Amino acid sequence: MSLYKKRSTPIRIALSVMTLSGLVLTAQAQGTSAAALSGSVSLKNVFDTAWQRQPEAHALQSRRDAAQAQAKAALMLSPEPPSLDISQRSDQMTGNNGSRETEVGIAIPIWLPGQRTASTDLAQAEISLVERKLLASQLRLAASVRDAWWGWLRARVDAELASEQLANSQRLAADVAKRTSAGDLAKSDRHQAEGALAAAQAHAAQAQAASAAALAQVMSLTGRTAQADLTVNAAAEPTPSSAISVGHPLLAELEDRITMAERTAQLISTQKRFNPELTVATTRGRGAFGDRYGQTVLIGIRVPFGSGPRYDARIATAQAEAIEVQSKLILERDQIQADQRGAASRLEAVKTQLVAAQRRAMLANESRGFFDKSFRLGETDLPTRLRIEVEAAEAARQAARSGIDLASAISALRQSLGLLPE
Repeated sequence: MSLYKKRSTPIRIALSVMTLSGLVLTAQAQGTSAAALSGSVSLKNVFDTAWQRQPEAHALQSRRDAAQAQAKAALMLSPEPPSLDISQRSDQMTGNNGSRETEVGIAIPIWLPGQRTASTDLAQAEISLVERKLLASQLRLAASVRDAWWGWLRARVDAELASEQLANSQRLAADVAKRTSAGDLAKSDRHQAEGALAAAQAHAAQAQAASAAALAQVMSLTGRTAQADLTVNAAAEPTPSSAISVGHPLLAELEDRITMAERTAQLISTQKRFNPELTVATTRGRGAFGDRYGQTVLIGIRVPFGSGPRYDARIATAQAEAIEVQSKLILERDQIQADQRGAASRLEAVKTQLVAAQRRAMLANESRGFFDKSFRLGETDLPTRLRIEVEAAEAARQAARSGIDLASAISALRQSLGLLPE
């Protein structure tokens, strides 16, 4: 079955990419695909659908709740929940002289100096990191979606043009067969025409298979299947107005990770020992049978000794994390700047390439018309006619792919700037 139900003539294919702003290629999707998005689909549709399937999207609210709970915990009067202590003493098992004592107390952990402020700062940094990690994860997914999307559109263009080339080869082979039967052309000409037809059939089958495979890659990101009436909005994304990245999500995530590591080290520096505990208790008891019960109140404080090597290990680990992330930030910033320069240069080159490809496609299409007419009049031999046909098909393919390449280059520049699909 043909990949596309509707075919465009070579002239329409060439003209469809003559304007830089008119990068919209709407065609029918392959009817044999079992796979399914419905209606019109665009790059942003695919990205939005793919993001909803990501584990980070599913866990986002829980991570936000955890960060908010951590911030609330830092505002409480005690770093840990209080504990209730109930004990009872008697001499019932040792002499049974009537000695009885019951004690009920509560132990409340106390913030160490600076610990509460450090905990609050760390909780706020964690809240910020959750949102920054979200944007960074979305940008990483956008890179995969953009690669799959534009790769599929290139494959669609190749398949459509291969189908058109096959139709032209079929018409030319039929014409040569009639003229060979009439004695106007040699039998060798018919063999050449049929050989060109076989090559076009093989190329069309290969292009259709490549298009189906590329479509499967896009559908794997969305978890859906493509319907036969699927229409595609292949318009280019808006061109960024500036090549300067402000708040790049990947850099912002690393910066927040550095802040997290530094504030973790700051918190640990206030925790050279475990938290002291304030104890308030009441005791009710008697010394022997016949004595009246008396009641006392106990107020005490428990101060643990320093943690020693345990503290040293924790602070060293936090400092090492900060140093490691700082080094990653430098490398990532250099890589992003290089990507931005490369993407901007590629965009300018593709613009020039598109203009040249459009010019070539227009000239090749006009030449095909000239040589087709002269061949019908017997003024041009078949090898020349076949060569012109191949050249015109290749020129139309290059022009159509250049339009996709321009849209892809804009996407690549937006990706390097940290912008999500639009």
